[in-house]
Amino acid sequence: MSSPPASVDTRPTNALGAPSRAAATAAFIGPPPGTERRSSPSSTSTSASPQHTITKQVWPLRLVSDRFGTARLSAVDSTIPDNYPALVERAAAAFGDTEAIRDGDMSMTFAELAQRTSACAAALVANGLKPGDAVGLWAPNAWEWVIAAMGTLRAGGVIVPVNTRFRGREAAYVLDRARAKLLFTVVGFLGYDYVRDLKAAAAEGHTIDSLERTVILRGDTPPGTTSFEDFVTAATTEGHKEAARRAAAATGDDLGLVMFTSGTTGLPKGVMIRPGAIIRGFSQYADELSMRSGDRMLVINPFFHAFGFCGSITPCIVRGATILPHPVFEVEAVLERIQSERVTVLPGPPAIFQSMVNFAGLDRYDISTLRSAITGAAAIPVETVVAMRERLGFETVITAFGMTETHGLATICSAGDPPELVASTSGKALAGIELRVVDDDGRDVPVGEPGELLVRGYCVTTGYLDDPEQTAKTIDADGWLHTGDICVMNELGYIDITDRKKDMYINGGFNVYPAEVENVMSEHPQIGQVAVIGVPDERLGEVGAAFVVPSPASAPEADALRAWCREQMANYKVPRYFWNVEALPLNPSNKVLKTDLRERSAECVCASPSWAGRGAATETAPEGLSAAGASPGPVRAAGQPGPIRSTAGAGRRRSAGPAQPRRRCPGNLERRRRLRC
Repeated sequence: MSSPPASVDTRPTNALGAPSRAAATAAFIGPPPGTERRSSPSSTSTSASPQHTITKQVWPLRLVSDRFGTARLSAVDSTIPDNYPALVERAAAAFGDTEAIRDGDMSMTFAELAQRTSACAAALVANGLKPGDAVGLWAPNAWEWVIAAMGTLRAGGVIVPVNTRFRGREAAYVLDRARAKLLFTVVGFLGYDYVRDLKAAAAEGHTIDSLERTVILRGDTPPGTTSFEDFVTAATTEGHKEAARRAAAATGDDLGLVMFTSGTTGLPKGVMIRPGAIIRGFSQYADELSMRSGDRMLVINPFFHAFGFCGSITPCIVRGATILPHPVFEVEAVLERIQSERVTVLPGPPAIFQSMVNFAGLDRYDISTLRSAITGAAAIPVETVVAMRERLGFETVITAFGMTETHGLATICSAGDPPELVASTSGKALAGIELRVVDDDGRDVPVGEPGELLVRGYCVTTGYLDDPEQTAKTIDADGWLHTGDICVMNELGYIDITDRKKDMYINGGFNVYPAEVENVMSEHPQIGQVAVIGVPDERLGEVGAAFVVPSPASAPEADALRAWCREQMANYKVPRYFWNVEALPLNPSNKVLKTDLRERSAECVCASPSWAGRGAATETAPEGLSAAGASPGPVRAAGQPGPIRSTAGAGRRRSAGPAQPRRRCPGNLERRRRLRC
């Protein structure tokens, strides 16, 4: 079909620094071919900043079809607000006494959620937060996270979620880049002291010049910080009034969050997120899951992740379902909570469901309340989908695809789709979203042929914070987001993500960009050069493998290098495998041939007894590899066969024993990766 008129490009150059909160414009798709745009006289407003013109278009109700004739009805529920302050108020009015959150012994209703949100917002205003100021949130799933996030939005602030796996230097970069004025965090989660980590990072030059205050949500309160309880009680009457004024002025087009995702440059980019796009997309998501008031969602997906905030907190508030925060996955603890909390809805990556299905003690637990599940971020076998329905009792199991740049969601399966379709695709476009599959020259490819997935519609981000160059590279002049994912679309419009153009892999649902890992590892004194790739893993989808060219002085020991990496970066970024090589294969332009490394790593990893992801390797190196700590052996030049040598195995203690036979690489592990951020 012919392309609709392109949306106006309104990407801001400095959204957080703008005087107005309305710093981002929803990206709407054009009207059907031959149909003129219709704008409501009252639907156009201009921000106070000359840099940003905010135009809201009003479209007639219509079917949004892809070129194969499939469609979803593009109807927006007018009773659902497009911003979070109004959404929380609506939930309080509609579901008042229904339990909104249960976290251990702590329980609150939707009416109490609104009250606590208002108090937090008033405290933020009283502490000098201005509209558009950034607020960092570095904490695990907990009821305080929800209050801090909703309070920030009510006060006109911008949430900057920080990955709980980050170390001090990583968190400092994100918070400094966003110019965070205040930080909500915790002390003691998994033994970490985030405040201490930030101080250590500052001593190394990784400072956060904009940060004025740190509030501790849970744990001890170090000197110079404030407890969350003391912070909220400082709210003033004037603070409540001003927060209410800001809430009344909130729109779905405001800049609500900046979610940082790393990239091929190795430096995290801040994706600008609009509340209206989240609420619209995940209202459809809630429909597909048949969510309703009284449902109880166990949220294992971290709140800092798009799948956590957008895909869990949001639909629960929209539908009046109870949020059950769960900070760390452990199969028995999860089964216990499902039984005791009467969980009905469970989102999560495939590894969670596979662990439950395979757990020997599953029959000891009553999990009969489970009804709906949604999964993504890694390939899922048909057998697992069937087992989720038959063994775990889910009535609905669906998959979806999204990325941070699409506000977490772009395609989704339908509740009635058969297991084979759910397992082999990531669904079709949401209502209001267009998809294209194109070749390297930008031409549409035939049905069933692979090509890059392009997305256009309200779900597309306005761009990257203070980075117009990367924004222009990712979103073209016609509003198409170039995802970098290779997919195949069938005749029904369902997509199957088969590969990616970008140098990235997904470890247990977390995106890992090798360039970022390589940049950090290059600082190690015993490393001359390093190249990192993702290799298949049955449990986590993919894990990292590092090819290390040692410095002339000495080759690094694997265990010491792994320990060093864990001090420098989030644990999911730390490679599982380390191999010493004499040189990296290069092309004529002196770029590393990572396709060559992937071919070689497949042989090495599949030869290892740790292939299944359980770390049960032997001290005998696989055929063609040397044991840990051996000096590097000969390597091939580009395009030439030859051995490589290993400095590690699976990263866990090895048991002595003979070399194990080689294992076949499961082919399905090279396939889809869904719902990533």
